[in-house]
Amino acid sequence: MEFQINDTAIYPAHGVGTITDIETMEFEGEELTFYTIKIEDNGMIVKVPMQKAQAIGMRKLMNASDIDAIYDVLRDRDTPPDNQTWNRRYREYMNKIKTGDPLEVAGVVRDLALMKRTKNLSFGERKMYDQAHRLLVQEVALAKQVDEDKATSEIDGIFEADAPKLDSPLED
Repeated sequence: MEFQINDTAIYPAHGVGTITDIETMEFEGEELTFYTIKIEDNGMIVKVPMQKAQAIGMRKLMNASDIDAIYDVLRDRDTPPDNQTWNRRYREYMNKIKTGDPLEVAGVVRDLALMKRTKNLSFGERKMYDQAHRLLVQEVALAKQVDEDKATSEIDGIFEADAPKLDSPLED
């Protein structure tokens, strides 16, 4: 997998970035080539050795056709909720986010969005949900070539469509 300058790349756990430079540097007598990536969300600059880009999970933007699979994961209500202790669930979810795999990230969004229905998320859970949600929204928006507000509405709409309805107030 080769990237060129100005290509869009997905960097695990940080999201969408743009390749701003490809440079060769010498370390201990060995020449290494690096991708320089500017992360769109926060402007962070990351240098990734070209030889390790695939191993760390850096990848090209998903295709618009991949979005159906993402939405299928978000709509899945048959997968049982994770009943592990919070620290184990946290570690598992963070590992999924760090893979950069949009299907794994979608699973984290789904689980936490469904959990939000029955209880208030803790600060850590909310932060994790926000991170996974943001990563998913950014990539879906780019892949579908829509703005992030539209992508957010589509993703959130999946959970609103089947949200349990609250009982209406009793009438006199």
